[in-house]
Amino acid sequence: MPRYLSMVRVNEADAPAEGPSAELMQRMGALIEEMTKAGVLLDTAGLTPTAQGTRVTWSGGKLSTTDGPFTESKEVVGGYALMQCKDMAEAIEWAKRFLTIHEEHWTVTSEIREIFEG
Repeated sequence: MPRYLSMVRVNEADAPAEGPSAELMQRMGALIEEMTKAGVLLDTAGLTPTAQGTRVTWSGGKLSTTDGPFTESKEVVGGYALMQCKDMAEAIEWAKRFLTIHEEHWTVTSEIREIFEG
């Protein structure tokens, strides 16, 4: 069965400073439990803000590092889910369910990509 990576993108400038509400975390926990029991969810986690990250770039034969925050980034990957689904349609349905548990003030995008099994 194919595996899919759902990269959850958020706009850090619009995200609540206090993070997700307790109610959102409860809904997220229930969905994670459901996905785990269904055998779909292989791994998931949220990521720390970009202010705590570092980018390593290879360009022109040289390495460089840039400490966050990354002001040129409008959307950043705020979390991920690694899923094993029968097809892309099923992965999309799980991603939709994840997005709709968020309150209306959130702007969240899920980019879903099949993992290349070469």
